[in-house]
Amino acid sequence: MKMSPLKAGLIAMPVFGLLAFLYVVFSAMDKGDAGGLDSYARGAMRNFVSRDDAPAQPDVAYVDENGEEVRLSDYRGQVILVNFWATWCGPCVEEMPALDRLQGELGGGDFQVVTVSLDRSMDDVLAFFERIDLEHLPIIHDTNLASFSRIQTPGLPTSILYDRQGRELGRVTAPAEWDSEDAKALIRAAIARGV
Repeated sequence: MKMSPLKAGLIAMPVFGLLAFLYVVFSAMDKGDAGGLDSYARGAMRNFVSRDDAPAQPDVAYVDENGEEVRLSDYRGQVILVNFWATWCGPCVEEMPALDRLQGELGGGDFQVVTVSLDRSMDDVLAFFERIDLEHLPIIHDTNLASFSRIQTPGLPTSILYDRQGRELGRVTAPAEWDSEDAKALIRAAIARGV
């Protein structure tokens, strides 16, 4: 018995629908490398980009407010958002309160915002933190300005998201709304990756 084209089309339509559905589901589940977070580069995070040629995390000895040595590798095991900034950088100053709120809300065992100042002196940084009343961010100073060339950035602010092993997931080389729902979704997705 020969099947009519209409009947064959009606039978094939659910099969194609199911295949399309499975394609969408499995595509969404692909965690890939850093590119898996590119889908979060929308809205307030539209400037977030992953890099295939991402430089290694800087192995630089920074200084905290107590004069103790701090390295980014001290945060291994956590997803970290490292913000390179300076008090003389207007866009940097504008985004610091949002970074402080992000750290206050999501900071903990799985995630930290790490702010690294490229100012001339720690005194400038301490005065800024006090004046702006930042409560949740660490005070870390790059005394030798060694980070700037190592992170390969065109300017400040630059925020780089690293996974738990210190591999770059992506970056924003412009000011961003770090306390926005778009930013929090990006950070939560990076934490959920678990790598």
